[in-house]
Amino acid sequence: MKGLHYLPKVLVSLLSMFLLAGLAKAGGEDAIFSSGFESGEAGPPPNILFIVIDDFGLDQLDFYGYGGAAPPKTPNLAAIADAGLKFRNAWAMPTCTPTRASLFTGRYPSSTNILNAVVQTDLANSEISPYEVTLPKLLKTAGYTNAMIGKMHLTGTNLGTSANLPYGLKTMWKLGWDHFDGYLDGAPYPIDTRAGLRTFGEDPAEGPHKCGFVSNTTMDSVNGADHGACYYVDNTCEQIDRNDAADLRTPGRACLERGGIFDPDQTCQASTPAHVDFTTQNGYYTGKFVWSDAEGNAGEVLATDPSARGYRSTLETDRAIAWARAQPKDKPWMMSLGYSAIHAPLQVPPLALIAADTPGRNDNLVCSPLSDVEGAPGQIIGMVDDRLITNLMVEAMDREIGRLLVELGLATWNGDGTLDYDPANSNTVVVVMGDNGTYVNSVKFTAPGRFDPARAKASPYQTGVAVPLLVAGRMVAAPGREVPHQVSAPDLYRLFAEIAGADIDAHVPADRPLDAQPMREYLTNPMQDALRAINFTEMGTNFPNPQAGVVAQPCVVEAADTCFVIFPNKALCDDQGGVWYGVGSGLDNVPEAGFDHCGQVMSYRKALDPGDATRVLPDSSKAASDGTFKLVRQNRKTFTEDLVNPVNSVYTGINTNIDEFYRIDMLALPNPVIDKEGTELAIGPPPLDTSGLGADAQAAYGVLRAEIDHRDTVAAYNYSYDEVQCPGDGNRDFRVDQADLDNWAELSQLNQFDGAGQSTWYDFNHDGRTDEDDEAIILAHLGASCAPQARD
Repeated sequence: MKGLHYLPKVLVSLLSMFLLAGLAKAGGEDAIFSSGFESGEAGPPPNILFIVIDDFGLDQLDFYGYGGAAPPKTPNLAAIADAGLKFRNAWAMPTCTPTRASLFTGRYPSSTNILNAVVQTDLANSEISPYEVTLPKLLKTAGYTNAMIGKMHLTGTNLGTSANLPYGLKTMWKLGWDHFDGYLDGAPYPIDTRAGLRTFGEDPAEGPHKCGFVSNTTMDSVNGADHGACYYVDNTCEQIDRNDAADLRTPGRACLERGGIFDPDQTCQASTPAHVDFTTQNGYYTGKFVWSDAEGNAGEVLATDPSARGYRSTLETDRAIAWARAQPKDKPWMMSLGYSAIHAPLQVPPLALIAADTPGRNDNLVCSPLSDVEGAPGQIIGMVDDRLITNLMVEAMDREIGRLLVELGLATWNGDGTLDYDPANSNTVVVVMGDNGTYVNSVKFTAPGRFDPARAKASPYQTGVAVPLLVAGRMVAAPGREVPHQVSAPDLYRLFAEIAGADIDAHVPADRPLDAQPMREYLTNPMQDALRAINFTEMGTNFPNPQAGVVAQPCVVEAADTCFVIFPNKALCDDQGGVWYGVGSGLDNVPEAGFDHCGQVMSYRKALDPGDATRVLPDSSKAASDGTFKLVRQNRKTFTEDLVNPVNSVYTGINTNIDEFYRIDMLALPNPVIDKEGTELAIGPPPLDTSGLGADAQAAYGVLRAEIDHRDTVAAYNYSYDEVQCPGDGNRDFRVDQADLDNWAELSQLNQFDGAGQSTWYDFNHDGRTDEDDEAIILAHLGASCAPQARD
């Protein structure tokens, strides 16, 4: 193909496909692969760079044909797509932890009981078990070194009596990673609206600076400043004055971007004043980083450390570059880099990462959450929608992804600032994926795309699970093409194993096979037919921890008409753009202690507005698709209604299933056919009456219903495994033996409280303690063998 270097890549890809088709006719598949992936395997195995982007759905990207009326600038992600493959029908799980666990275990959430984003009120039983053959453990058998950088949210917390993190800061090491430098939290901390100044009190939510920095006087004539002292954690200080010409329109923002705290209208003092608070986290500009190494050493880096201050996308990129550069050239590695962006809180990135002509680059905007802006003093001269802040964050992250490729030697910058990326010039496979669909407030709902904010992240609908998936590397035949076939998050486990040459059959127990389906052939064979017949996604309810010490209370995301009980405090609800109905809500006629469940909230809201459409988040959601038809099943609690005294609303003890059957088409551009409310072909309790539909729809419903029925059975089996199916088997090998006693003995001694170990995978009675009661369960069933869950 050397003579075709002057042709556009897309034409080269098309010509390559025709040539490969001719080779296939002449010599079969062996002719196709003789100079493709297999020939690459004769040399050193490739490095693998896996980038996971948070809350990043297909709706964001113009190079997929979407992006809405004002798409973010993503030239570097587009360059990766042009140099490799983009998958049009890739599904994640509806929320982050289930997706990320699926990526690194090759299993659906109902196979591991990791059913929703892990929070401090969950048991460790809903986290990745150290007895799983995780991806880094598997790749080690093929000689790989493994690193995880940034966000992955695979674990719980280390908070006193509510701890659900048995191995503490060593957890990532215990799960198989040789190097970890990231954070265990699910998202950046809330924005410090005090901008680090105790003069506004101790509560970071009670300050006037909604973006986390001191505004200038044009933005805020009351609390803004055009000059002041910028203090750093090493007790140094510099004066910063406003200079619009030098991109210093807002000195407070410049100070924040440099890792400092701005003391407005002051001059530098010999020592940092007491009201300057370096201990409090401030959204995307600080971090609480955890590290661990290959020997099991571990530690924390707090916001008082200079290396934990700066913009997160930059800090995460810096850490990834530093680790990869330090690796020996004769040993392959896999590095998983999880960007925090674009998870809430939405916060403006540094000016240096945003092009001068990008709308919203200047300071006249307000960061999310926006709920109390109307009552603020008139300091705001303009308000920009959350989607515009999202655009800025995406552009900043894209810029850092470009820098990552360049500094790792995988690409270079062209003279015009564009990325020159040719995978043939390196032995590194680059894979990029979103962990779930875009969150409500950031969804692109206008054309092109017309995605659905009311059915976004945390839902099994297309807007909630359809994510970008890009793969580039030497083994990709005919780069620049699109793969229309279905792929699900667990399939990446098998792809990475096959790229690395790791033997799944030799290391994953045959009686507990993976859910991951093949997908490598999509890379090597442009004519490959679909390998996955049915795509599947799900979320559910994690095991609650009765020892949590905090209580989750209701939060309503009005843009999605959804009430859920996950967060234990108002700040987390606010970060999601929600309305808090828990303790201290401040809402009229809501008890000071708040409501306990969503039934009370729905009665309260309906009493105020009979047309209110708020629904409770389902206890479980599942969806299956054959690429043309899609079946969604939602299982919800039902509540009594009391409009006079909403606190009297109670859970009826009954859950109901509702099936929704759709026709979808993700290949329809520019506006895909997706599962919006009102477009159901049929809806109601299962089984649906599909007699009025065509034969193809009836047949599809039968197949998809059988798949979801099966997954319901799998979920019920695994959810009851500890107490019914195989009590005493904590390592999930289907037998209760001495290994279980040994594991219990270890775990029961970790992080003890009141003489008992905390929540672990050996807490069989789910009381939040690993103690003698759990040992007794093992002893009572010692020697037992258990039947694995039927797969079909």
